[in-house]
Parts: sequence; C-alpha cells; structure tokens
Amino acid sequence: MSTMRAMRKLKPDPVPRELLERLVEAATWAPSAGNTQTYGFVIVDDRETMAKCGRIWRRQQRFYSRAQEPLVPEFTTAEKWTKVHDALRHQAAHFDDTPALIVFTYDFTGTVITKMVKGLRHTLAGCVAVGPVGTLKMLPNLVRFFSTGEAASIYPAVENTLLAARAHGLAACLTTWHTIYEPDWRRALGLKRGTKIYCVVPVGWPEGKFGPVARRPVADVVRYTGTATG
Repeated sequence: MSTMRAMRKLKPDPVPRELLERLVEAATWAPSAGNTQTYGFVIVDDRETMAKCGRIWRRQQRFYSRAQEPLVPEFTTAEKWTKVHDALRHQAAHFDDTPALIVFTYDFTGTVITKMVKGLRHTLAGCVAVGPVGTLKMLPNLVRFFSTGEAASIYPAVENTLLAARAHGLAACLTTWHTIYEPDWRRALGLKRGTKIYCVVPVGWPEGKFGPVARRPVADVVRYTGTATG
C-alpha cells in the first residue's frame, strides 16, 4: 500500500487477459451493500475502442489541466503540481497505446428501489418503526443514501484492483473525470443508457518505478472524540 502510487506512464506492452481477469476477480472479493453484487467490469484492450476512449480522454485532460494547473493545492508545491500535470499530458498524448482499461459500473439504486416498491408494505413498516418525525428527517437524505451506498459498493472493488495490480507489478491509476463526458463514454463502450460508470482505471506495465507515497502525517488527520488520552 505504501508504494502504490498513481502510475500514469505505461509501457505499450500488452497485459495478458488472464492477468486482467485476476484483477477483476480481486475486485469481486470486495464487499457490496447487502451483497447485491450488481457491479459490472468492462475491460478495454482492443485498439479501436481504445482510440475512441482516447479522444474523450484528451478532451478531459485539456479541460482539467487548463482549469486546475494554475491552482496549486496547499498540500504540495508548484514544482510537484507541474510534474503531476506533465504526467497527465504524457498519459493523454500516449493514451491510444494504453494496454488496457478497466471500467467499473454499478447499479445499486435500481435494485434497492425495485425491492422497496415490491415490498412497499415492509417499507411502510420501517417508516412506522421510526415514527413521523424520523420519517420526515430521513426523506431528504434518501438520495444521498442511495448514491453513497452505490459508491461504497464499487470503490472497495477499485481498491482491490489497484492492490492486485501492484502485487503483480502492474501500474494503475484511479480516475473519475470520465463523469465530465459520461454519455460519450457509454457510447464508446457500447453501454446502455443510464449505466453509471464510477471509475476508469488504465492498467499496464510501468515506465517508472513504484515508490513511497507522499501523504500527510496521521497526527494531522486523526481526531478522537471525548477527552481521554490513550
């Protein structure tokens, strides 16, 4: 974990499908809400589809770098931030040579809503259990409940994939900026309308080296409740 950096510079050498499927197998070992397992994994390794994805990717990169490169985050330096965007530009320029993409989809909301509609009697019983005030407090949060449940059901699978890739010596990087042009991604991948893409992970053999990650100290990010000291 401590050497699993975001690796954006990949060799064009192909990754065997058997190995890619091992990464997806690791993804399926992750938990999902209610063990619904309504995830989907699309592996892109053909050049025609990769070229379609590359055109979208370069558009995303142009927007992101133009909008974000001047805004150096407080936790880094201007020099390091420029290096990040240099890597993003390199990845975009060579995207068509990316050995493989793993695209993560999930549909938790549809499953849960269907169950709630079919089991309306039980849903109403749940409302009775928390009372009118509890129900009114709950209603504004239902959208967040569903979206959080979906995300929590797929991102552990993404992390498993990244860890498995690192274990096999593969470079990978979690990306979410596909959401800017998600309908274009669905068309490029042949996904049905409404399919929710949560993550796109480029995978390949690394050009650079794995190395220690740069993170804030635990003492800067942890907070205990109460006044007791350990």
